[in-house]
Amino acid sequence: MRYMLLIYSPEDSWTPEQWKECVETSSGICQELAEKGQLIAASPLHPVATATTVRVRDQKAIVTAGPFAETIEQLGGFYVIDVQHLDEAIQIATRLPPVKKGVVEIRPMMKINGLPPEQFNTEPAQAFWRQYMFLCYDDEEAWAKAGKAAHESAIQEAVKLVSRIDAQGMFISASPLHPSTTATSVRVRDGHRSITDGPFAETHEVLGGYYIIWAESQEQAMSLASEHSGARVGSVEVRQVFDVRTLNLSTTAQ
Repeated sequence: MRYMLLIYSPEDSWTPEQWKECVETSSGICQELAEKGQLIAASPLHPVATATTVRVRDQKAIVTAGPFAETIEQLGGFYVIDVQHLDEAIQIATRLPPVKKGVVEIRPMMKINGLPPEQFNTEPAQAFWRQYMFLCYDDEEAWAKAGKAAHESAIQEAVKLVSRIDAQGMFISASPLHPSTTATSVRVRDGHRSITDGPFAETHEVLGGYYIIWAESQEQAMSLASEHSGARVGSVEVRQVFDVRTLNLSTTAQ
């Protein structure tokens, strides 16, 4: 089963030295998971101050600076792992350094037909392209009221967008997530682990899926995000993925 681990913590709780140590420790865990065949991908994200949120209402794109929600703990990175059981995902989440300052939200990933193969380990077609992540926040109640047919139509529209992105050599990965009711949140405080059901934050719009793409600029990424079907009902937060290769680390992820 594939799971996405969403790493939330207060950005101002990390000194530069602590953040670098966190990345080094996390990179070591990545190496271990990769050797076991459990790691699909992992990366920190650029600070929330660099985020842009896109909504489409009445066929007009509304772009705002900043993350989709103002919370104390902000998304700082992600892992995509493949393990047999949720308990294994919880054990991995417990080892990640941010779990002691924030929370690791575990979400099972959903399989859908029609998506192109993932391309996590490929180089960009253009050297100046950068990786961007679309965090697609959905109004689950609105989709429930719209009905199954409307939701399926939106998914197929999203698949077509992925196909167009892939045809331009810009696709890396995309997947919907199972509903927020399936989320598990893990925290460690003073050596004691706490596990709660549900997402880390109670918000009207909840993370429903993600895209990771290559793009030449934030503006180009935002333009593509505005074409996502979920932007008409919810929000799409655009974040640049951090290139850990630019850091002088003692250990690097595979």
